[in-house]
Amino acid sequence: MKYHMNKNVKISLMLVTLVVVALLTALWATTYSPHSPLLETRRGPPPPPIKDIELYYTLNTVISSINVTILVILLITYIGIYRKIKSEFTIGLMIFSMVLLFYALTSNPLVHRIFGFRAFGLGPFVMLPNLFTCVALVILLYLSAKY
Repeated sequence: MKYHMNKNVKISLMLVTLVVVALLTALWATTYSPHSPLLETRRGPPPPPIKDIELYYTLNTVISSINVTILVILLITYIGIYRKIKSEFTIGLMIFSMVLLFYALTSNPLVHRIFGFRAFGLGPFVMLPNLFTCVALVILLYLSAKY
């Protein structure tokens, strides 16, 4: 006899996971020092005097990490669906989720910092693509969890 999780419990667990990831990422992004000796291999332009830029990059880090978490949840969901019905459409959804997962990973500013790259002066445009992706993924997650 297989155990099937209640849909409300499943959705609540997903939401709690997303909130925890967002909080941990925000904490790490705000306390992370880009002046680590391991990452000082490149010299970038001087940081802009506006403090809002840091806010945009922190928000972009949080949104990108939420996207990664949602995509992992979707990928696990689609793998479970594929095991049940063996549909080619589900394989397409799995590939779609993996490609978007690679996008979310490579667009995360934490990954950029780890490899020594920094962007300056993009303002809110640094986070808008990930914000729109996040909205689309939340809708996709809602529809996937509903059925």
